Amino acid sequence: MIPLYQRFNLYPDHDTYTFVPEGTDARNLTVHRSSGDITLNEAAPPASARRSSKVIYGIVGIISLTLSDYLIVITGRELLSRLMGHDIYLATNFEILPLNPNINVDHPPHIVETNFLGLIRAHFSGGNFMFSYTWDLTTRLQVQNIRAAESEGKALWELADTRFFWNRFIQTSLIDSALTSSAPEAWAPYILPIVYGTFDLRPVFLHGRHMQICLISRRSRFRAGTRYFRRGIDNEGNVANYNETEQLLLVEGTTASGPESKYSAKYSFTQIRGSVPMFWSEINTLKYKPDLQIMELPQTGDALRRHLSAQVKTYGTVRMVNLINQKGHEKPVKDAYERFISELDMPEVQYEYFDFHAECRKMRWDRISLLLDRIKDDLEKQGYFACRDNDSVVQEQSGVVRTNCMDNLDRTNVVQATIAKWTLNKQLTELGILEPGASVDNYEAFSKDFREMWADHADAISAAYGGSGALKSDFTRTNKRTRKGALEDGVKSVTRYLKNNFFDGTKQDGFDLVTGAWVPRKNPAASMALVLDHRPLIIRSMPAIASFSFFMILAGLTLPRSSDYSLFYYFLLWVAIFAVSMVFIVIHGIEYVAWPRLNPLTDIIYYSGPGFRSAHNGKGWAGASQLKARKPKWVSNGKVLVDEVEMGSLKKRLD
Repeated sequence: MIPLYQRFNLYPDHDTYTFVPEGTDARNLTVHRSSGDITLNEAAPPASARRSSKVIYGIVGIISLTLSDYLIVITGRELLSRLMGHDIYLATNFEILPLNPNINVDHPPHIVETNFLGLIRAHFSGGNFMFSYTWDLTTRLQVQNIRAAESEGKALWELADTRFFWNRFIQTSLIDSALTSSAPEAWAPYILPIVYGTFDLRPVFLHGRHMQICLISRRSRFRAGTRYFRRGIDNEGNVANYNETEQLLLVEGTTASGPESKYSAKYSFTQIRGSVPMFWSEINTLKYKPDLQIMELPQTGDALRRHLSAQVKTYGTVRMVNLINQKGHEKPVKDAYERFISELDMPEVQYEYFDFHAECRKMRWDRISLLLDRIKDDLEKQGYFACRDNDSVVQEQSGVVRTNCMDNLDRTNVVQATIAKWTLNKQLTELGILEPGASVDNYEAFSKDFREMWADHADAISAAYGGSGALKSDFTRTNKRTRKGALEDGVKSVTRYLKNNFFDGTKQDGFDLVTGAWVPRKNPAASMALVLDHRPLIIRSMPAIASFSFFMILAGLTLPRSSDYSLFYYFLLWVAIFAVSMVFIVIHGIEYVAWPRLNPLTDIIYYSGPGFRSAHNGKGWAGASQLKARKPKWVSNGKVLVDEVEMGSLKKRLD
């Protein structure tokens, strides 16, 4: 594999950006600002270019907005750890460089450009982006070992798993330049893949053996987004919140002659998670429990088959573990999921249902062992990747467990951590470090590191998708469910509610812009609708009326009074105004959710075809009366049983 350049000096001037690698006499990379062309040059930077005071640690890519293209570069990094002799970094600072010399990124000349630049900044400052110059962080150890011979002389970006190559879309210009070049290997050191995920490596010591345990999660760039704005599957078979999680166990030998040869054994165990693979969503209405929408589309079966075929091709046999409740709000998702799975004829795919909340109620979290007992045979057959001295392969992982709950966060985290611990115990027993039947839980220091790794991993995935740390993380950290943990979960739930309803729209737009799910036109006027509020005046004014009336109520508490009834009518007036405005806001709740604007969800919100709808909250008086008039039910014969709701001002606003 061709290693990447690790540091650049940047020489900007009016016509070019020139990147000069430090410590090498390789050709410079020049981006021509007027044309956007990218070239490799032997010549020194132009005399008019002065060296930037900032060191560049990597080129993330080039993104095209309405007024200019922009270079995104890494200007800050933090060394996370050293994995098998390879440095793993976290990107801590990014900078956006305009190609148009007339554009100031801090004060763009148009509000649309300002909005888009804000989305990009928020995306890169709010994510967890990791990279390595010498190690393919996108690809699990087993695949790297299999293709070790063919990796020689290849570029890192060519080897990267495209699912987890987060900046693949904005690296298109550099990759195209490499592909059309007569010497593509000269471009390879400039193209840096970054991963959106987590990385944690900890040294551990047990029974006289030094080991390292590492946890890596990789988030897919396909159907990426936030909790309520990216659910289910798309026509290509990509599912929301898809993450691959790899647990590595590296056992050090008694001698060490090099950075990689010191390991007497290397183990890798991979799990995946992803949204329920059918067309469904939850529609925010300002109520704590959103409306559940399941769309029974003709292409559901094909999309499901496409998704599972991709998993089988990538990992081998797939054991699907479904943790959704079999009662209440989640039941229709479970029923629909199982109906589509039952119609699927794929012997490589096995389905397992486990009602997590029912089985583990009253904090009986030890009952997860019931699930383990049911899938243990599959775990034994699928195995894990193992190699010994000189990288001789002992066994390969021939399948994967795919776990999901409603959000693929909290319950999924607990189950994946439990499966990972079972596998770790098996690996340590195989090595003779643990006695048969023993567990890492018997060794507090080791167990604590393991639990904290999985809890931190869970928090990071949950924050990226749901807006807060993971629920139930007290169990992951301590092996116990506590009342304090339940209280903390309440705070996290409130945080999720606020972010999911009022902040995730712009966050989703950032995902769509950076991953290429939406591409802007070269005309800011054509995108003005994305920054303007087209809602009727009465809709826009209600929050202001509610806020002012609440202020007047508080102000009334400070006013002097001659008797207990002197301000009765004053309070009656403002309390009535406040109550009416709040009722209005709740009834029209959909109008007050911060929806994504680049890829609006109008077709999902107002879907009226076959499927299931739990309610029609937040759609105004018509929607509320519909909800009272009829109970939602499945539509299996293709006939629409629920009248279509007028899209009204929301459709205008989103379109």
